[in-house]
Amino acid sequence: MDNILLCLSLGLIAGIVSGITGIGGGIIILPALIFVFGFSQHQAQGTTLTLLVSPIDALAAWTYYKQGYVDLKIAVLLCLGFVLGGWLGAKIGIGLSNVVLSRIFGVLLLVSAMRVIFANTGDSAL
Repeated sequence: MDNILLCLSLGLIAGIVSGITGIGGGIIILPALIFVFGFSQHQAQGTTLTLLVSPIDALAAWTYYKQGYVDLKIAVLLCLGFVLGGWLGAKIGIGLSNVVLSRIFGVLLLVSAMRVIFANTGDSAL
């Protein structure tokens, strides 16, 4: 029962963060699966990818769409590339060691964070 509540809570938090920021919930779910549930990097990535198969953010996307914030043409093109890229990335990922895969993921998070923190957004209020 504890794991059920923990998983539901983790999914809820990841969904909220995803809906607010537009990032995939994997940035929250993947580390949590490793550090809270003791998953290996491969198990965490496989589990996170599996939950992406269903339309997780359909309601969030619909909310943005209704406000005119969705470019369907770009979204479809990105989706097509994402499907192929996901398959190719998975093929590569399963051949890497857990340590290498963990480091790649960590570096990606660091680089992404630095870009967001130091991006020149043109917002003069900051």
